Order: sequence, then structure tokens, then C-alpha cells
Amino acid sequence: MTGIKHIAIMGAGQMGTGIAQVCALVNYSVQLIDISQDQLARARQRIEKDLDRQVAKGTLSLPQKDQALSRLRFFERLQNPESIHLAIEAVSESLDMKVQVLQNLDRLLQDTALLASNTSSLSITRLAEATQRPDRVIGMHFMNPAPLMPLVEIIRGAQTSDTTYACINAVARQLGKMPVLSKDTPGFIVNRLLMPLINEAIYAVYQEVASPQDIDIAMKLGTNDPMGPLERADFIGLDTCLSIMQVLHEGFGDDKYRPCPLLADYVAAGRLGKKTGFGFYQY
Repeated sequence: MTGIKHIAIMGAGQMGTGIAQVCALVNYSVQLIDISQDQLARARQRIEKDLDRQVAKGTLSLPQKDQALSRLRFFERLQNPESIHLAIEAVSESLDMKVQVLQNLDRLLQDTALLASNTSSLSITRLAEATQRPDRVIGMHFMNPAPLMPLVEIIRGAQTSDTTYACINAVARQLGKMPVLSKDTPGFIVNRLLMPLINEAIYAVYQEVASPQDIDIAMKLGTNDPMGPLERADFIGLDTCLSIMQVLHEGFGDDKYRPCPLLADYVAAGRLGKKTGFGFYQY
């Protein structure tokens, strides 16, 4: 395991919870950290429910489930920071929030520890510059849901060392993921291609080309995609989609990345998708 044994996941939202589950299943000792007790309780329930589902399907044995849960601990604050070899921040897609988390980790962890960001669009170089160890900072972008999706985008910042990259590449493979290397550019690979598609689908609703249902049906049956772009936007979270489009628009300075006004309106109204029960669809 390339010397990595103890991992801290910062943020017990959908992504952080999924990453923690994946890490615990392959023998890593994991701390899942969140300032909200309610969020931690939901994360524990979500993981236990998903592992029970795998046991029922026969893809996971009961001893494997019990061992994974024994390796996973839930805390409001990081415990024994000197023991952590790798910390993965998975907080909201906010530059200020991610910088604050990384700076706290930089202060608490041993100098040899690696810091990874699960950012879906923000500059790894900018995040790394906020720390005293830019050579040990890297992007490790899991796809959602992390337990199911086989891809991890790895993004090297301007000062990320070869050793850091090799270690994180090995960790991704240990987790059963296929790593791909992306340049540190807005949106990296997946979201640079995916988000403009979702944004264009939202423009199609905004301009009354078709209903959300018909747009999704057309794309699913016409392109053999298992999920339509608007359904996928609801699943990702419309606030996250808006944030990524804003990063793309600002980063490239090209109006083809301008977020659709309807997307901004939905976010302002709290219609964020599946996580709030209402987006382009009601849940």
C-alpha cells in the first residue's frame, strides 16, 4: 500500500461518505470527519445500508462487511493526526472552504503526510499554494457514487512531486479504481466535457425546446446513456453544477461556458436536485 495505512476523509457528505466506504473495504484504517453529528450519523447509516445490500446480493461476505466497519471511525474532529498518512478533503466545492480545510490539515499532520483534494473543478495549484507542502498536494477526483464508479481523475499541481503522484496512483489502483492523469485545468477531463452538456440541456428547458422528461428520454434512447443529463444534474446537485460551470466560465473566459440563467434561478430557490427533494424532478 505504498506506506499508506491511515486515511482521513474530511467531509461526510455524499462524496466523502462514499470515499470512506471504498477505503475501509480495502484494509485502510479510516477516519471520516465532519463538524455535524447529524451528517456523521447519516453517513454511518448510508454505509451500513449499502454494505448490507452488497451482502444480500452476495458480492460481499458478512465478515468482510464487519471488518470494513471495524476499520471505519466517525469523528467531529481529527483524532491522532500524527498517525495519518493521507488526508482527502471532500467538502463543498468552495475554494475558500477547501483552502481552510487544507491549511488546517497542513498544520496538524506530519510533514510526510499527503494531502489530496476531491475537487471536481478547482485548481490544484491554487489549493497547494495555500499549504507549506505543495509538493505533497494532489487532486484525487472520485466519480459519484464513489463505491460504484471505477474512475479516479488524478491532477498534478505545478509543484506536485513524482513521488506523490506515484503514491496516489497506487492508492487509486489499490481501491480498485482506474486512474487517469489530467492537466490542472478548469473541470479537468470529465466535467470539462460533461457540464457543458448538462448546461446545454438546461438551456433547452429554458428555451422551451422540450420538457425535462422528453430531453432525458431523447438522450437516453438516442445515445444509449443510462441517465439523461437533467436527471444526472439532479443527482450531482444543481449547486455543484452551477459552481463547476462558473469555474469553467471564469477559467476559460469563453461564453460557451456561461451558466444557464435557469440553473442559477433553481439554485437560488433551493431547488438543488435529489438532495433537497426537488430539482428538475421531484423526489
